[in-house]
Amino acid sequence: MQPAPGKATREGPHEAHLAIERFLKASQKPFLLDPGEDPLAITPDTFALTKRGNIVTLACWSESRNLTRRVTGVKLEKPGRLELEIERFGGRPGILSLIDMDRAANQDATRRGTRLKYRERLRHSLHRQFPDWRIVEMSSEPDLEHSLSPSYPRALLRKGLSGLAVIGAPEDSPQPEDCLTFGLIWLDYLRQREPKLVIEGLVVFVPAGREAATCPRVRYLNPKAARFLVYVQLVTSHEGSAGGWEQRVNPGDYTNLDTHLDPCKHALAEATPEILRWTEKIGAIEGVERRERPDGSISFATRGLEFARANGDELVYGLDRKHPVRSQTHLTELLGLARGLARTRNANSADRQNPLYARHPEAWLESQVRAQLDVIDASLLPSPVYGQVPEMASGTRGILDLVAVDRSGRLAVVELKASQDIHLPLQVLDYWMRVKWHLVRDELQQKGYFPGIRLSKDAPRVVMAAPALEWHPANETVLKYLAPEIDVTRVGIGLKWRRGIEVMFRSRANLR
Repeated sequence: MQPAPGKATREGPHEAHLAIERFLKASQKPFLLDPGEDPLAITPDTFALTKRGNIVTLACWSESRNLTRRVTGVKLEKPGRLELEIERFGGRPGILSLIDMDRAANQDATRRGTRLKYRERLRHSLHRQFPDWRIVEMSSEPDLEHSLSPSYPRALLRKGLSGLAVIGAPEDSPQPEDCLTFGLIWLDYLRQREPKLVIEGLVVFVPAGREAATCPRVRYLNPKAARFLVYVQLVTSHEGSAGGWEQRVNPGDYTNLDTHLDPCKHALAEATPEILRWTEKIGAIEGVERRERPDGSISFATRGLEFARANGDELVYGLDRKHPVRSQTHLTELLGLARGLARTRNANSADRQNPLYARHPEAWLESQVRAQLDVIDASLLPSPVYGQVPEMASGTRGILDLVAVDRSGRLAVVELKASQDIHLPLQVLDYWMRVKWHLVRDELQQKGYFPGIRLSKDAPRVVMAAPALEWHPANETVLKYLAPEIDVTRVGIGLKWRRGIEVMFRSRANLR
């Protein structure tokens, strides 16, 4: 009798044999998934199923791998998925999955199989590097309640009453450095969950060649809050080691940062009289923001949305693509665009469904903060304020960075985010490190920034501003592990920030 769809059962080998036949008959693209290994495609030429008495055996192979297992029962059978209880070599029990990749519900099965493969490689790494510790837990499953991602397998090591949190980034991770965020969340969660253990610290595994993004971050975590160990992993085998090999690295060795600071030039220093006249007309339109940029150009925007830029003898305009202004007709079009944006991109706009109203909310938030910087922090000077300085090789990060200075001459990194981002604290750290790098080397004022202001040598402050209900719950957890020298203030602003900035709360984020 066929089980009801999705029903778990523990029938024996005979029912398992029938279930496999049913699955193969109903599947279009069957695959076999063995936890910790790459998926194997099931075809008539690469799969065999045999039954001799009460012994059922399946075999599946590819050009590089051969798998044979004795099937003892069915754990779960539902359309497009069959989980089999099997006996591994040595009599150890296990689970194999047969998946029909033609079904939409199974599209992420290959991704999950890859995660399981990496999880087993991480297990080998832990056995090699921590032979005196016991792996009491290892998972690559999502835990939405505690903001833990399935993309980065995690583990708990134990030795006596001591414990270590572990996080790993597979080599195919688009952003391996993001695993540090989840690692800190995992560390903090274990400390709350395991009160009888002393969770000493966090062990981070990253792919070889990608450690340069993680190690500088680790350098600025608080060593008194936890121990932090970083290992790099190579996939290729080394001296016969299973699953590759790994090596511990010292984050203190990673002192160079990929950062660039252009000279700050005087705005429109070489502009033609015609360009100067045109820019005066644009800037006179109500709602238009005129912003000087370090490269000597002037940006024109409405609520943060740039629509024109002037530099030297050129004026260009447009939203997605910029076109040069070469005639009075072009200038008329530009002025019409500016007035139209001022009407549409307005807190009182009647057409809030217009895509231009919702476009680039961080840019709109930035324009509000620039105009009301004293509301965010009364100690900050209203000008000069520089945006996206210095530049980062990582490109767009979904947040906007401003560098300001307070009345004592201390720099302040102002980070703005209009929506939740679990990685915001470490993204802030990335930018803070680069501002501090240039400050220590006296490059900011050497290149024309903050003219006439005596800059303090103290480490920059950090002011993080976001709508009060758009802070990710895990942000505060991550912030408390930053080094004490990183003075962070969180500012929650009212939800109606498009009308004006209203501070709902202000808190020091990493006080202990």
